[in-house]
Amino acid sequence: MFSSSIILRTAAVVVLLSGSVLSFTAVPTNPAFSNANWKKLPHVTNKFRPRITSSLRMAYEVTGDRMKLPKGSHVALITPFLPPSSPDDDLEIDYDTLRTIVRWHVESKTDALCILGTTSEASVMTMEERANIINLVMEECKGKVPIIVGTGTINPKTVIEYTKQAESLGADGVLVVTPYYVKPTPRGLISHYSRIAASSPLPIIMYNVPSRTGIDMSPETAAECYKIPGVAGIKDATGQVERVDAFREIMGEDFLLLSGDDETGAEFVLRGGDGVISVTSNVVPDVQHEIMAAANAGDREKVGRLNGPLEILHQRLFIESNPIPTKFALHQMGRVGCDACRPPLHELSAHNYEPMKEALAKSGLI
Repeated sequence: MFSSSIILRTAAVVVLLSGSVLSFTAVPTNPAFSNANWKKLPHVTNKFRPRITSSLRMAYEVTGDRMKLPKGSHVALITPFLPPSSPDDDLEIDYDTLRTIVRWHVESKTDALCILGTTSEASVMTMEERANIINLVMEECKGKVPIIVGTGTINPKTVIEYTKQAESLGADGVLVVTPYYVKPTPRGLISHYSRIAASSPLPIIMYNVPSRTGIDMSPETAAECYKIPGVAGIKDATGQVERVDAFREIMGEDFLLLSGDDETGAEFVLRGGDGVISVTSNVVPDVQHEIMAAANAGDREKVGRLNGPLEILHQRLFIESNPIPTKFALHQMGRVGCDACRPPLHELSAHNYEPMKEALAKSGLI
């Protein structure tokens, strides 16, 4: 049973999050969170449907204790699905495999987990699925590895909803992409991040990926956003390593500067960046951790020795839309039982099988 002080403080936090006191149902510590029984677990009645799985997690949520967002290799984690039973199958999340993958990253010293981003296929997930994934990752990693939750989308109200969900379930930070398709101006971006930051105390990593969004957040606009309390850094996926100099000159050393481009990520850090939110880390988490550690130490020789064999892999993991090639790679490695993606994505095209296998072989993975 939880102490009365914890229960009272929990109620206070819930009032702040939703405007009304909700009744939580305690679940035994370390429940068997698997595909066979996850639907049987008690649910909270609000729309976020968080589950408190231990007194330790409750204390974490109530006190607001969070791990510092680190330098190094942050994996942009995939979401495995169960094999489809028919062509029209909606594809259920494979929670058992997800748990195994998360444990692999902890063992491999991945510096942070970035979940529910593009690579996670979060845009085709429900709020309940988001909560299930966050809860599972918290159960495995809380206090061991910082957990960053992707909460960005077009509608600011939805971003706030996702961010409050992440906060309520114990995330250490959120990754918020610039709104895509609608192409906001710099003033619009500043207003957008101000609104999100005002909704939650979680530190925000802005995400600039012009190839997907249609807009490019300049270092000058990022600097204006950095003045907003709560904005902690940026993931820059332009591949333009020279931007590191501009970011550092304007924002200084405290600004968390992460690359979103695996091919240039090591050079980005050697030039003064802090790390990378990496797709490649899905398949070589231990090596990526070592590369980022060497790059942060300024050891160019070691970076070249470790990163050289991965250069073709960095490229070919984007031979088709992410995360299609990454799921193919993990399936070839025996890490997932199914390489399917949810529609409108599809599995890897047959003509790209051999190029992917070549990259995996040259990287020593198969």
